[in-house]
Amino acid sequence: MEHREHKRYSREFKLEAVRLAALGEKTKAQIARELGIRVNLLRNWRLEFEEEERCGTPKRQPAQEDDLANLRRENARLREENELLKKAAIYFARGSM
Repeated sequence: MEHREHKRYSREFKLEAVRLAALGEKTKAQIARELGIRVNLLRNWRLEFEEEERCGTPKRQPAQEDDLANLRRENARLREENELLKKAAIYFARGSM
């Protein structure tokens, strides 16, 4: 059996799909077929957005969490480098006097 890679959809794509489904001009099955997704994804996305509306905070995607963790690590490394450079500048400034 073949393992499929999960496709990641942008927030804008999801919002537009849910908006189209809410308009009611076409059935949810027709909209899903046109967008190349399954009907249950529309339902899940609608429930996610309703939950976000109740809580007031958007749900983070796993990729976003990975990006955020990488940025935090890089930020910590750059802070350490900056502190080291400050100390080196002070050391060399004293030596030239």
